[in-house]
Amino acid sequence: MTSMRLDDINVAGLLLAAGQSSRVAGGFHKLLSEFDGIPLVRRSASTLLESKLSRVVAVTGHRGHEVEAALRGLPVITLNNPDFAKGLGTSIASGFRYQGLFDCDGVLIMLADMPIIEAKHIDQLLLAFTSTDGQVVVRGAHGSMPGHPVIIPRTLFGAMQRLRDEDGGKMAIKRSGLDIRLVDIGSAARCDVDTVQAIILAGGLLRM
Repeated sequence: MTSMRLDDINVAGLLLAAGQSSRVAGGFHKLLSEFDGIPLVRRSASTLLESKLSRVVAVTGHRGHEVEAALRGLPVITLNNPDFAKGLGTSIASGFRYQGLFDCDGVLIMLADMPIIEAKHIDQLLLAFTSTDGQVVVRGAHGSMPGHPVIIPRTLFGAMQRLRDEDGGKMAIKRSGLDIRLVDIGSAARCDVDTVQAIILAGGLLRM
């Protein structure tokens, strides 16, 4: 197989933005919290767009119209997952069922509540993926501690389409026997904001 080049890589970004913010009290939606005046979900989508990903798809659900409004004007494809309340797996499956991803060599899954992920981190993961000709799972890490984002190779697309409930794909990856390559991108790999305190500590401003 001819080695892929980073400039030619066809990896899409799948932004998971459907969750219910259940750990954020007071009726706030964490993805609408603002960082430097920008809603977190828009900040996350912009980060993906600034990288060498070939396209970006966002899966919405909880308060989907508001989340989609926060993304308005960006070249992002939005998909609404009506089953979002059943768990993360339904949103991953919804994204992988989108026909516009079928031709990709891989799909990078990113949680939308990771405010310190930068485009350079995404490109580090893409570089690792290309160096193995897209035959491994690549996962962001802080040192030896696994985190996010995660790149799923084409061979696992079918398994991702069948995910349900809270299944984030760990078992499907394990059953596949594919190697997992950890790429150290620092603390960004494990910084997601699930609580009011976490949002404030990360520099965010809460919005309803």
